[in-house]
Amino acid sequence: MPPPARRRRSLAATIILTAALLPGAVTPANASTAALRDVVVIGNSAAGTVSVLDGHTFANLGRVNVIPDLAQRLGEMDLIERAGYEIVRSQKGGDRWVDDLAVSPDGRRLYVSRGILADVVAVDLVTHQQLWRWEIEGFTSDHMALSPDGTRIVVSDLTAGKAQVLDAASGARIGSFTTGTYPHGNDYSADGRRIYNASIGTISLPVELEFLKGARQLTVADATTLRVIRRYTFAHGIRPAVILPDETLMYAQLSYLNGFVEYDLTRGVILRTVRLPLAGPGVGMHPNDYPQNSAHHGMAISGDLTKLCSAGTIDNYVAIVSRPALTVDRLVPSGNLPYWATTSVDGNHCLVTNSVDDTVSVIDYRTAQEVARVAVGDFPQRERLGRVTDEVIAALLP
Repeated sequence: MPPPARRRRSLAATIILTAALLPGAVTPANASTAALRDVVVIGNSAAGTVSVLDGHTFANLGRVNVIPDLAQRLGEMDLIERAGYEIVRSQKGGDRWVDDLAVSPDGRRLYVSRGILADVVAVDLVTHQQLWRWEIEGFTSDHMALSPDGTRIVVSDLTAGKAQVLDAASGARIGSFTTGTYPHGNDYSADGRRIYNASIGTISLPVELEFLKGARQLTVADATTLRVIRRYTFAHGIRPAVILPDETLMYAQLSYLNGFVEYDLTRGVILRTVRLPLAGPGVGMHPNDYPQNSAHHGMAISGDLTKLCSAGTIDNYVAIVSRPALTVDRLVPSGNLPYWATTSVDGNHCLVTNSVDDTVSVIDYRTAQEVARVAVGDFPQRERLGRVTDEVIAALLP
C-alpha cells in the first residue's frame, strides 16, 4: 500500500483551507452475473453506515458499517490534518463519514469515499473487512464514480482541486487531472470513454462574494489517458447533473438556483432555465443559509429519458418534469432536506434521500406520486445502484 498521501499536503490545499477559515481482484462488468441480485446502496453520512435496499421492492435488507477504524483514523491525524478535519466537519454541518459509494461488478466489494476522513476504502461485503485504503492529498474526499467496467475509481479531491483516479483492485493511484475549484460531481460517459467532473467553487464564501469562489466549471477528461479534453465555464457551482447517453445535453442544478438548467454540451451554452417555486423552509430563506450553497441537490432521469426528477432540497419536494418540453408534471411532497436522487434499475422510479428524516422517498415517474418511504440510517445522502450475491445479503447487519 502506498504511503499516506495526506502526509504530503499540497500548497494549494493549504491555501484553500486558509480561505475557508476566513468566512481481491475486480470482476469485469461483462462477467457472469446470473447469481447477482439488484440492490440500491444508500450512504448514511452521519451514521458511517451503508443501507442496502432491494432493487425492486425497495425493502431495507440491512447495513454495513464502513467506519470500524474510526478511532484509529482520528488518532493517527497530526495537527494539520486534525485542523483540516475540524474545519471541514464544521463546514459540512457535523459528522459526514460517507460521501459517495459504489459496488463492484462482481457484487462482493463496496467502495466508499469517506468525506471528512479524507480517504477512499474498499470493503469486502461478506466479511466486512477493509481490503485497502487510500488517502487523498487534500482535506476531504468528495463524490466519486466507478468506471463502467469496474476497474477504475475517480474521486474528487476537493481542497486539492484534482480528480484522483485509482485502480479499483488495489487502491493504487493511477493518476489525476486538474479540475475547477472544489471539484464535486463525477460521471463517466455511457461508453466509459470520458469523465465529467463538475466543480462548485469555495462554498464557505457568502453569495455576495461569489466572484471570489474560483473556477466553477465542467471538466471533461479522457478516461484512459486522463488528458483534459474540454472545459465549460459556469457562473455558479455545478451541482448534481444528468448527461444524456449521446452527450449532447446536460440537465444540471446550479448553486443558489431553485431549479435546473438545460445545457448544450456541443455549443457550451445554457438553452433553458427551469425555475421552480419556493416552498416550505425555502420561503424566505437567505441564499447564505442554503445547505452547501444548494437550493436543489439531486437530479435523475427516467429509464426512457422522458422524465426528470429534481430534489428540491430547501423546498421539501421533488419535481417530476417531462422532457423535451420541460413542463412540470407535479411537485411531490417529500421528507425533510431531500438531498440526492437516483433512478431504479427498472427505470420507473426516482429514489430521493430525505436527509433529516433518515428516509428514502420512492416516486413513480409515470404518476408523479410517492409510492413508498423507506427508513434507513442517519443522514442519508448518496445512492447508487448495484448487484450483490446472496452471500452478501446474508452477511448484512440488521
